[in-house]
Amino acid sequence: MRKVSVAQITFFLFLFLVIVGGGAGLTGAVAGLVPSGDFRGIVLLGTAIVLIYSCAFLVYRIFLALMPLESGEVAVGSRREFAAQINTLFYLIFFYPLTCTRFVPVPVMRLVYLALGAKLGDNSYSGGVIMDPPLTSVGANSLIGHDAVVYAHVIEGQRLGFYPVRIGSGVTIGAHAIIMPGVEVGDGAIISSGAVVTKGCQVGANEIWAGVPARKIGMRQDGQEATV
Repeated sequence: MRKVSVAQITFFLFLFLVIVGGGAGLTGAVAGLVPSGDFRGIVLLGTAIVLIYSCAFLVYRIFLALMPLESGEVAVGSRREFAAQINTLFYLIFFYPLTCTRFVPVPVMRLVYLALGAKLGDNSYSGGVIMDPPLTSVGANSLIGHDAVVYAHVIEGQRLGFYPVRIGSGVTIGAHAIIMPGVEVGDGAIISSGAVVTKGCQVGANEIWAGVPARKIGMRQDGQEATV
């Protein structure tokens, strides 16, 4: 894992202050609209959290527009490394508590992932964790199961890289499955519970994959499963 530099920390602290300051300022602006009572403090605290996160989403998307995460290997000291490290700090400080908690309902998490830059088709939801939303696309009517993990980054010692994950329509990813960087899952495919689809695998349409590492074990035929 690469060390986060002082310059990267300083830049993120600036963004952090902008986010918290913006959220606090907006909370102060609406505080007069909250009636007095026993729960006023709780309401204001909840309002502050929502507004701070709203500012975090906005600042993060502006940052991505200016310094997008790009596919491929990331060279040491490059502008892409700077963007990647700031992206990591955003997740560690703001977004990891949202994406890795079961407190947020699944339908709300869909909105969170869309706000973070994921491409999700109609009626597609995640009960697991999408770790790199800007580099993850999911078609319509697909489901990522409970505690499954989808990620598009490679961190191996000092190696750092990003490889988009593409999941088609009508796909089912089972509970606790892992989808690694560069994986493409075709329409109608099934990834069984606990399967580990390793980096760069191509899962064909309607294929059924299972195991560690995952491999093809069958095909869906007219809505039925046929194993081999």
